[in-house]
Amino acid sequence: MLTPERKPFHIPTERGKVGRYCILPGAPERVPFIASMLDRPEHIGANREFTVWNGWLGETLVTVCSTGIGGPSAAIAAEELADCGADTMIRVGTCGGIALPVRSGDVVIASGAVRQDGTSHEYAPPEFPAVADARVLMALVRAAEAERLSFHVGVVQSKDSFYGQHSPDRMPVASALHEKWEAWRRLGVLASEMEAAALFTVGASRGLRMGAVFHVIWNQERAAAGLDTDAQESHDTARAVRTAVAAVRLLAQADG
Repeated sequence: MLTPERKPFHIPTERGKVGRYCILPGAPERVPFIASMLDRPEHIGANREFTVWNGWLGETLVTVCSTGIGGPSAAIAAEELADCGADTMIRVGTCGGIALPVRSGDVVIASGAVRQDGTSHEYAPPEFPAVADARVLMALVRAAEAERLSFHVGVVQSKDSFYGQHSPDRMPVASALHEKWEAWRRLGVLASEMEAAALFTVGASRGLRMGAVFHVIWNQERAAAGLDTDAQESHDTARAVRTAVAAVRLLAQADG
């Protein structure tokens, strides 16, 4: 744990410069864009994959901190932000669709995550479910409804290997990867991403409120089914970002 005399090991901030509410993108270059949706945005610092800006929603301080790719660095950010006083965090990022109704450009709000990662297993046994905080989940849904977005709510898959998903046939464990992917597909898992399971499990272990909202880049299952053959990949994350910011505003209002 952080002592009063000590700054975090990794994230470039400290106590007194972190809001109760945090928005966590993966890419450092997305942090200024998200901060621009807040009042009085201010760059705090950058170190490795962690870039930190602050801004305000009315009288509420909000911190935006990038986490890099995957569960290990996302867990580091969550741990150190919590040590600095944060208790509510929303992951905002990208995903690839699995369920056929999920289209490129849609928004996915995670109610839970398949723990096909390594980080969460350092926090909880495999039987423990990785789920979003109910209040954060409801705020994200309300925000997406207010934005009139095409969105989906449900379980996502969190994995550690990007190329294990996208190039499974060249992996020595190809059969196992295909078998699990088919299970997620048949179970109605909405999309695949790389951080939610770790963040939800870290949140449970530390009593933090966690949520996650994703922009859908592409759905390989729709392509395999002969759907969206003319569709382009979508990389504009603005809708997911607006949903996260609006959800923070709702949570701050509810918390008083």
